[in-house]
This record gives sequence, C-alpha cells and structure tokens, in this order.
Amino acid sequence: MPRGPCASLNQRCWGLRDADLCCALLHHRAEAMRWVSATAAATLMLATGTNIRRSFLVPFFALQAPSSTISTIKGDYGRWMAFAGILLRLLHFIPGELDLPLSTILLVMIAPYQFMDLRGSQGGAILSAAIAIYLTFQHFNSVGSLRNAFRRESIIATVSIIHMTFFLKFPGKCRKSWLQFPESI
Repeated sequence: MPRGPCASLNQRCWGLRDADLCCALLHHRAEAMRWVSATAAATLMLATGTNIRRSFLVPFFALQAPSSTISTIKGDYGRWMAFAGILLRLLHFIPGELDLPLSTILLVMIAPYQFMDLRGSQGGAILSAAIAIYLTFQHFNSVGSLRNAFRRESIIATVSIIHMTFFLKFPGKCRKSWLQFPESI
C-alpha cells in the first residue's frame, strides 16, 4: 500500500525515518516535459520560417498536452472557446494562423475515448515520437542546412522543433532498481 506524499499518485514510497522517498519527482518532471512539448507545438503552430505540414501538430498536441490543459479544453471553457472560434469564423475572416488552434480545440473536445486513452501509453509515445521526428526531418530538409536553421527567419521554428523532439514524455514506472530499501524501517 502506498504511503506518504505519493499515496495519491499510486506510486511506491519507502520510509526513511522522518521522510518518505518516492517517485513524486518523476511525476513532476514528466508534467514539466509535457508542458514544454505542448508549448513548443503551440508556438510552432503560430511560427513563421518553416515549411512543415502543420496539420501534424494537432494530434501531437492532443497526445502530449498536460492533463490540466486537456481537462480545461474538454470542459466548459473549451466549449466556449470552440463556440466563439466557430462563430468568429462564420461571421468574420480568421487568419490561417488561428485555424490550427481552433482545430486542436475541436479535436480534443470530440476525440473518442480510444484516441485519448493513447495519451499515457507506449503507443501514444511512439506516435508522438514519429510525428516529432518527421516534422524535424521536414523542417531541416526544407531549410537546407543546420546553419540556415538558426538564421533570423527560422530560429523560433527551429528551437520549437528541437524542444518538441527532445522533451517528449515517455511512460515509465518508478522502480527500486539499484536503490534497495527495506520494506520496514
């Protein structure tokens, strides 16, 4: 039975006199990685200086966004954002840069359970990695060289793609591994 500060996270803790050692740090690091990856994808949706297929960013964001963002989009705030976006699109012209964020909100809101269940699984991590690697290849191939990727026109897109690729969240479990703590102290 989990105990201590990680009991709500269903993670194993080991008692060490006055303190508990647990996997809470891994949980917080994974959420931070999700935030960095989702922020990089959102930045790339709006960035100029790249010729990637931005439609791949929508499922990537849906798979890598933090849980709090997904629950906000699936809740009442997301419904109102989608309603306002569709109403604005029907009554006025929406620039192309705002079309992908609206598509992302709609995808997350109406996504079936089976797709959203991929979020914490190994299959979702592999799909996200495949999307990130494909977009990285497409960006660096269209820019021409590594030197051109860090020029003024494409530096934001390059940094966003690098963050998307390197800050992917892969599912994992905390294990004792080399730290051998006795069950009762």
